[in-house]
Amino acid sequence: MAHLIEVAFRGNRKEFFSWDGETPPPLKAAVIVDADRGEDLGRVHSTGELADIRCRGCAHGCGTAPPARRALRLATRDDEQIDRELTAQNEQARRAAMERVKANGLVMKLTDAEWQWDRRKLTIYFTAERRVDFRALVRDLAALFKTRIELKQIGVRDEAKRLSGVGRCGREYCSSSWLPDLRPVNLGVAKDQRLSLNPQQISGACGRLMCCLRYEHEFYVLSRRKFPKEGKILNTSRGEEKVITCDIFHERVTLRTSEGDSRVITLAELRAEVDGFDASTLSTTMEHASPLAGALDAGTMSMLDTQEFETVLLASSDFADEVSAEHLHRPARPAENGAVVTASPEVETEAETEAGAEREVKPDTGDESDAPADADAPAEAAADAPRRKRRRGRRGGRRLRAAEERRRAETGESTDDPEQADEGEDGEAD
Repeated sequence: MAHLIEVAFRGNRKEFFSWDGETPPPLKAAVIVDADRGEDLGRVHSTGELADIRCRGCAHGCGTAPPARRALRLATRDDEQIDRELTAQNEQARRAAMERVKANGLVMKLTDAEWQWDRRKLTIYFTAERRVDFRALVRDLAALFKTRIELKQIGVRDEAKRLSGVGRCGREYCSSSWLPDLRPVNLGVAKDQRLSLNPQQISGACGRLMCCLRYEHEFYVLSRRKFPKEGKILNTSRGEEKVITCDIFHERVTLRTSEGDSRVITLAELRAEVDGFDASTLSTTMEHASPLAGALDAGTMSMLDTQEFETVLLASSDFADEVSAEHLHRPARPAENGAVVTASPEVETEAETEAGAEREVKPDTGDESDAPADADAPAEAAADAPRRKRRRGRRGGRRLRAAEERRRAETGESTDDPEQADEGEDGEAD
């Protein structure tokens, strides 16, 4: 059975091969592998289960399919001696290629040169800001080295990975030591972590944003979902407060009122103030509110969401007028008489009911004088005005009937009018 092994070459280049032996070779052992049009020498980087995991997850892995190339044999001492000699000749080849680049007037930077173990191919890595036409350079290098030439353009991150080095943390570059693949890093990652946006402080040796900025990015994103957005205005026990900062490590939120007073509370306390009362407070409040609410136990009330709690709470006629916009978390809107009421589609507050009664008692006739109008004018205005159907509580129906009776007394209308009687019945039924 063939074994899967990962082999590392010069410049932190890694590839996967199959090993036909009974047992896989030991780690860091030199092996001769089947390369492009020849053979190459590398060292075993991983075997067994680790090699399988890396093969499925790395950028240079082959996934679930077996690798196309095989590791031929273990390297001998003579093979390793040839590899050491070629390593010394790699720098000489790079310098000779740089002279040909200057002679051809090409704008490119040669990063590294790598001889294949059997000297059948010379690979030259370079970086450039734009596309380079190096066909003439390849012909010159082929005539100079008498072998097959391959030019590969790489990015600045790959250049740092190949040359390696020590970062500001005092350790070897992550891309050179253990990072399987290079993922793109943008400035939004630094913003999510509240880091300095100065490029000199968050950039690596390659001049790009450091790869380590991505390690904790997912933690920051998941943690901030539990907090309100900074700058959002919340209705708390102290009124409207603005969210200033969120401390995800200590789970604390800084709030500021419109007067400029600031306070720091925990996330649990903020949820208790914004989402409503706790189970014990709900039990005490609802027992005094309605017999229907008193039949519910604390466990059932703790499972009710905000909308269900409002529905049960407003079912009581004695408690309906005591509910304010501060306790019901619905968007508040100003009424016509200046009072603040909630935008609930089911129940109207006392202020809005009185305002509706005032609009029905005193219709807009266009005359600002205090002289009594004709008796038929209010009836015609009421007939022409669109009839507003609203669901009212029992108090709202009584107030509406009282306003209708006062209007009939002032206008001298009879209470035997079937249309008026139907209107009063509709108001009570609603």
